[in-house]
Amino acid sequence: MTLKATLLVSTCDLKDCPALYTTDRDTLLVQGETPTDHGLEIPAHETLVEIPMELIRKVIREQLV
Repeated sequence: MTLKATLLVSTCDLKDCPALYTTDRDTLLVQGETPTDHGLEIPAHETLVEIPMELIRKVIREQLV
């Protein structure tokens, strides 16, 4: 079964900006920059995504009210 993602909030109207999506699996997907200078050790099957705090503020303002 293919994952269904629905845009929750983005920092712009384009598709190349940081964004949060809800899924039909009751999870969130995060779109953002992949940092390379973090110095952390994470498992090979995982990744880190950096998103601006403004995205979190926006989702709180627009979606949780």
